[in-house]
Amino acid sequence: MNLPQFVDFIKQDLQFGQNLTGTFTVPEAEARYAPIPDRLDPRLMKGLAAKGLDRLYTHQAAAISSALNGNNTLVVTPTASGKSLTYMLPIFQKKLTSPQSRALLLFPTKALSQDQQAAINEFNASCETDFKIFTFDGDTSPEARRRIMEAGDFVVTNPDMLHAGILPHHTLWIKLFENLDFIVIDELHIYRGVFGSHVANLLRRLLRIAAFYGKHPQILAASATIGNPKEHAERLTGQGFTVVDENGAPRGARHILFYNPPVVNQQLGIRASALKETASLGAYLLKNRIRVIFFCRSRLRVELLYTYLVERCPELKSKIRAYRGGYLPNERRKIERELREGSVLAVVSTNALELGVDIGMLDVAVCMGYPGSISSLMQQFGRAGRRSQESLSILVATSDGTDQYLIQHPADFLTRNPEQAMVNPDNLLIVADHIKCATFELPFKKTEAFGNYSATLEVLEHLAENHVIHGSGESFHWMSDVYPANTISLRSGPRENFAIIDVTEKGREEVIGEVDYYSAPTMIHQHAIYIHQGKQYYVDDLLWDERQARVRRIEEDYYTDAHEKVNIEVLEDQAKRVHNWFELSRGELSLRTKAVMFKKIKLETHENLGWGDIHTPEIEMHTQGAWILLPEDHPIRSGMREHDLGAMLAATAFALSVVSPLFVMCDPRDMRFRSEVRSAVFHKPVIYMYDSFPGGMELSYRVIENLPGLAMSARDLVEGCGCENGCPSCIGLPDDESAVKANAIKMLEALMG
Repeated sequence: MNLPQFVDFIKQDLQFGQNLTGTFTVPEAEARYAPIPDRLDPRLMKGLAAKGLDRLYTHQAAAISSALNGNNTLVVTPTASGKSLTYMLPIFQKKLTSPQSRALLLFPTKALSQDQQAAINEFNASCETDFKIFTFDGDTSPEARRRIMEAGDFVVTNPDMLHAGILPHHTLWIKLFENLDFIVIDELHIYRGVFGSHVANLLRRLLRIAAFYGKHPQILAASATIGNPKEHAERLTGQGFTVVDENGAPRGARHILFYNPPVVNQQLGIRASALKETASLGAYLLKNRIRVIFFCRSRLRVELLYTYLVERCPELKSKIRAYRGGYLPNERRKIERELREGSVLAVVSTNALELGVDIGMLDVAVCMGYPGSISSLMQQFGRAGRRSQESLSILVATSDGTDQYLIQHPADFLTRNPEQAMVNPDNLLIVADHIKCATFELPFKKTEAFGNYSATLEVLEHLAENHVIHGSGESFHWMSDVYPANTISLRSGPRENFAIIDVTEKGREEVIGEVDYYSAPTMIHQHAIYIHQGKQYYVDDLLWDERQARVRRIEEDYYTDAHEKVNIEVLEDQAKRVHNWFELSRGELSLRTKAVMFKKIKLETHENLGWGDIHTPEIEMHTQGAWILLPEDHPIRSGMREHDLGAMLAATAFALSVVSPLFVMCDPRDMRFRSEVRSAVFHKPVIYMYDSFPGGMELSYRVIENLPGLAMSARDLVEGCGCENGCPSCIGLPDDESAVKANAIKMLEALMG
């Protein structure tokens, strides 16, 4: 069975076809070409000819011309559109005209660094230029590191190695920094949220050191499609950019299917296991010898899906691979090579293969669960049918609310603008950490700014007062013998996740998931019922200091609902406006949160079966937030009891929280939504939204700015949900005593304005 036949089969199949919520075909697109810029050295023209290229795609030609003119240039086009050439040709051209020139190339993962080095080496051989191209990462041997420092023309690395392995030792990299003409930043859209905010400060440190050696390098960047590419690039780097975003590459026809597993518990909104549904679908594909890549959101799901596929297709075990972080480098390289050569039929991966690692031609991409952003979903879909090949992409939804919104509104995937990538380079905690690193690298002058951060001197003086650095004359110096980069992770902040460990089988422990620090008191407190993949787990113990919850499988007829006491203090009210009678504001908040008790709620009937106390520490946090105030005279409150008002606010807040990640590129855990019938601060009904990261990432600011569109999507989610009175996928817990679902729709429509 070939691919078009399989698409027709699955649409008509009784088991799968009735659960398809959307089927689309994106038509093929022909390539658009432009001449190769005639300024390029003949050796580069020879290298292009060796690759069979006598012309370029229009976006490649435009980006290369912009780079040759000295502009910081960002290329924003889909997967497999030839973005690599847009930075390879300019850095090769500069090297040919200025033999001492150097370039530093940043990729977000080691796998992508290795893959891109191979591609650059191949082009280097085609041009017969013999430049020294090296990858510097955690797998690089000490002997190779010394050679790279001395002779590397183009150094390929990742942010973590730049942070801890290059910048703190810049005196060993003098040849690189004294001749640094280019910084290449690939997969720019990956640098968002906490990680992106760290990388923005890492780039401030990099540019500061380059300036110390007398260089102001040009930046060439590439990104998948996002809603704010220019703003994101400029905020991340502090530099201006020319953006090239008109894609000239060809595209094969792509069939897109949205699959929603059938409901198995209507009251709780729990559907059949997405994992098992994906395994059944995968078995169909494999038995028809169709090459496929499966994407899962966690390492655990990768291993489980791999196991299920092997169980269903034992005769094909040798042609199925799992791929994730934690594997040894040689093992990962071997799997990548097998994919390129076509010797395996299927690979099950985390997002480690989402990026541009060359894995050859695949027919189908299956995503088990929404990966967190439309751009990531596009990237994963784009791993099948590269170039002009026809392909199939399938999203299998979980019971998660955001998954359910997207699966109910599949056309949004094709018609909506991609999300906006968000970073906050000026988050005080992150800036302070990187100013420590920067002070270790080079003493700070009192008149010196850290990039475009306006409060550099205040942070330096604070660090000096706390004896972290030492002020002497007009400069600040690092005091310790230990460099601070060793203690600072680029991929996390001062919060820690709790591991959920299944101890059901005696003598065997298995990590089945994790919960963020701020959700732990309400989700995995002692005696809680934790639901994972539709299975119930009883929390035997929450080990706070060890960041562990120890759980065991049970089958009970109830679930738990925790209540927490949150004291919110408004530290700064930055902006106020009125929108359709609602009062909207944003600013700085201080939060003190304490989980106090939990209720046992019977399945189906929602009877209260009892309650218990929760004993976890109070959590304090200063962050950014926004809030919606409902005035006394708002028409929506007419004749409404206080109980109904509280239920409506809670349901509205939940629905907004479900769809917010579709507007702002963030994890659902990165923001919290909370409602109060009578706020202790404002003495009015209120819905708060606030960033879950200390200091804030401006996520809630972006939500309040786009509230009408967000409310419309939330209304569509609640209205389109198949439940009767509400469920955990649309409004959280239903309330049998009020028309909560209908009232939530009314409030969301009012917020739409």
